[in-house]
Amino acid sequence: MRKIFVKRFIWPDVSATSQILTDLATHLAEEGEEVVVVTSALRYDDPTARLAPSDRHLGVDVRRVWTSRLGRGSLPARILDYVTFYISAFWTLLVLAGRGDIIVAKTDPPLIGVAVAAAAGMRGARTVQWVQDLYPETASAFGVLPKSGLLVGILKAVRGWSLRASAASVAIGARMAERLADAGADPAKIHVIENWVDEAFITPVARAENRLRRDWGLGGRFVLAYSGNLGRAHDVSTLLDALGLLRPNNRPLCLFIGGGHGMEALRSEIAQRGLDDCIRFKPYQPQDMLRFSLGVADLHWVSLKPQLEGLIVPSKVYGILAAGRPLIMIGDPDGEVGRLVRAYDCGVCVKPDESERLASTLTSLMQDPDRVHKMGQRARAAAEGDASRLRALAKWRDVLSRCRAT
Repeated sequence: MRKIFVKRFIWPDVSATSQILTDLATHLAEEGEEVVVVTSALRYDDPTARLAPSDRHLGVDVRRVWTSRLGRGSLPARILDYVTFYISAFWTLLVLAGRGDIIVAKTDPPLIGVAVAAAAGMRGARTVQWVQDLYPETASAFGVLPKSGLLVGILKAVRGWSLRASAASVAIGARMAERLADAGADPAKIHVIENWVDEAFITPVARAENRLRRDWGLGGRFVLAYSGNLGRAHDVSTLLDALGLLRPNNRPLCLFIGGGHGMEALRSEIAQRGLDDCIRFKPYQPQDMLRFSLGVADLHWVSLKPQLEGLIVPSKVYGILAAGRPLIMIGDPDGEVGRLVRAYDCGVCVKPDESERLASTLTSLMQDPDRVHKMGQRARAAAEGDASRLRALAKWRDVLSRCRAT
């Protein structure tokens, strides 16, 4: 009885959701399970990469299927990349999967669970939907699709069928679990397992011991960092407005580490606002440097537009916790991250457009290093406790065991 995972990106890709899948797959392999991952030959963090058709990583059999590689530059190109992966993954599963196997569809591309559920049904396998982003609602929130109409109705119908046909659905937050129930999933088969990082791998690094502070010439400046993909889901304007309210000599150094559609737009925006002196950009960092890149900040900021609550959960927050750094959340105070911040008292939540409050909060934190340090300690305690990797992996083993028994 194999565990087969389907997702476009996995090791050696270092994006957050790729690392999480790699972590779970290799953990199961270490436990003696036969694990296969059906993925693409692409890397999210390196569009030029061309990976081998097959590989083996820490006991996991990696099967890379063909897909077009037109990239994320336009919607038609992105859709074609999705469709070719749907088709390739579907046919691969028809050959690979057998009766009793458990196939876990991890969202990327959107609605991959439909293709997986169809193949699993034809081969007598069981499906688990691992929902990272809820589609088509997310596309509607971005304005890519209308909120209603024939196409959206069809997409919701097939998505609802795939949820009902699955042995389990895993949501990465409580609000997403509510959305899944509304979308047609059986509430008794919905499990909440938050994303995670390996807190033994990403550990706090003191300012004086962080090599990137030296290499990047950050000196003793107070650093506010953003790490990962910056896209349409994130509110940058509140931060830029807040920086504009502060005197140049009273601004934090804002460090953007990563990439995404929003980074290029941000570069032109900061030039227009005259904020070049306090904002720097750095590329994605290799995995062995993550503890340093996350620890280079005194404070991180995370953002999610309120209309996307329950559809997306910023997984980068778990790396921030493990690095022992506090965070500022720009979004819904009652959202997943807002609740986490309150529960562990490891940061501050600011609503979108509350730029004056954000400016005041930044000033206060820059003047109170002891408070920042204590919030960081509580963040690390959360990563070692309720938000720990071992706790999440134990939940996954329980879900998969229940699927085996059904």
